[in-house]
Amino acid sequence: METYQDFLEKVRTQGNLKDLKEARNATEVVYRTMRDVMSNEAIDRVADELDEKAPDKVEDLWKDTNPLVSFLSHIRPNLHISPDNFLVRLRQEGNLPGADAETIIKAVFSATKDELSQERVQEVAEYLPGKISEMWQEA
Repeated sequence: METYQDFLEKVRTQGNLKDLKEARNATEVVYRTMRDVMSNEAIDRVADELDEKAPDKVEDLWKDTNPLVSFLSHIRPNLHISPDNFLVRLRQEGNLPGADAETIIKAVFSATKDELSQERVQEVAEYLPGKISEMWQEA
């Protein structure tokens, strides 16, 4: 049993997904895209806070499972991703046919914000592009 099952259940329910596997898949893609637009320092602060505040080990979802991608993301500057590309990445990489990307992103955002301090929530919002930042604030 995954220690972050409660977190994924929130994402599954709010994102209208069929199971926890889809919720995990969607969360990993949303988190990867979020990390791509954030500074390494901000990424580390979110990870530290998830580790401290989230008893169910949500930080395991925050960390990239691909060692090469993780290494490359730490040596390159943060990317500038348009809100539309943020949505496209979830649609393409999430393997969630017929799912509503905006609903899923808001579900991941909502579940994540439940685990973070207000200071970290504000910091993340500053990195997210346009409409995606608005979705973060609304979640």
